[in-house]
Amino acid sequence: MNRPEIRAGLDTSVLMRLLTGQPEPLAEVARDYLAEVEESGVVVFVSNLVVSEAYFACQHHYRMAKSEIFQGLLNLLSLPTFVVQPGLIDLLSVAGLATAKPGFLDRLIHAEYTTNGLPLVTFEKAATKLSRSLVLSAPSTAD
Repeated sequence: MNRPEIRAGLDTSVLMRLLTGQPEPLAEVARDYLAEVEESGVVVFVSNLVVSEAYFACQHHYRMAKSEIFQGLLNLLSLPTFVVQPGLIDLLSVAGLATAKPGFLDRLIHAEYTTNGLPLVTFEKAATKLSRSLVLSAPSTAD
C-alpha cells in the first residue's frame, strides 16, 4: 500500500483554529483547507513543536483544561488527514496525562528520543518512570 503524499506542514495558527474553532472566520478557512486536503487524498504533517505551542496556547489564551486539550489533539490528529511524529498518538492516549509526572512535554521529548533509538538524559527525577532514561544526580555537598 502506498503512503499518501505529505502536502505541507501545519503551523500552530492553523492547528489552533481547527482545535478551538476561534476566531470563526479563520476556523472556517482552516476547515475548508483541511477538506481540500482530504478530498485530494494527501496528508499534512504536524510537528511536535506545533503540538507543544498549541498545548500552551490553549491553556494560556483559551483557559482550556489540560485533559480537554489532550482529548482535542487526540481527536483531531488521529484523523487520517494528519501525519505526526511516531509515539504522539499513543502519548495523547495515556490515561491521566493531564496530571502525570513526568508531564506531557517531558514525555513528548522522551517519545521523540525513543523513536530515534536514543535514551533520555535528564536531571528530572520523575523520568525514572520512563524507559531508557538516565537521571543524572547533582554531587553531594559536604558540610
